[in-house]
Amino acid sequence: MTTEAPHRSVLLVGPRPASGSLAADLEADRFEVMLAADPAEAHGLLVQACPSALIVDLDMPASGGLEAVGMVRQGGPEDPWDAAMPVLGVSGAGEPHRVVRALERGADEVVGTPFAYVELLARLKALIRRADGEWAAGMLTVDDILIDRRARRVTVGGSPVTLSAKELGLLTALARDPRRVVSKQELLRDVWGYKSMGRTRTVDSHASRLRRKLAVASDGGRYIVNVWGLGYRLVADDA
Repeated sequence: MTTEAPHRSVLLVGPRPASGSLAADLEADRFEVMLAADPAEAHGLLVQACPSALIVDLDMPASGGLEAVGMVRQGGPEDPWDAAMPVLGVSGAGEPHRVVRALERGADEVVGTPFAYVELLARLKALIRRADGEWAAGMLTVDDILIDRRARRVTVGGSPVTLSAKELGLLTALARDPRRVVSKQELLRDVWGYKSMGRTRTVDSHASRLRRKLAVASDGGRYIVNVWGLGYRLVADDA
């Protein structure tokens, strides 16, 4: 009799009693589960095991949940884990600013507690499917920009450009149709997972940083064009 292989490995970051019951449910659904009580322990498991996804308790003391999210997203070329892995936050604090901060740090979604396990499982699987599909196509090329979607690397004219996970997500979203104006609402939904826009300059701040990095790498090339009142396109309409 053969045993089915696990779907994916998932790192749960949060208090052990709370995460233990969720771990048991995920293991029953054939996920390989690792537990970390705090960001320091999570870092060790990220290095050793390179999980496929992260579920983090955002209500941990001393903003430990936000720290864990940021740690994953800030992973550099020398870090072994995938800095763009799906990250699902869990919060029952009822504080909208905490959810916004988690999304700005790089969480893909935040689920409120108490939650139905079947809902969390569906969201986790959807994030993993989206991540798999996002990078399955390999390379994207726009002018002298090359996006290696498998390796999550970007070069401009052959020179590497270091991008955060969300900067890379923003660039990829615009590169799919580089002359189309993509609205801020669409970018917030597809890159940050926001369900409504609200008052946030997240897209603008990331677009500004990405524009500067691409301009430096391309010796002044004009990329990330702000079309006022509409959104952003990767290249100018007359490029």
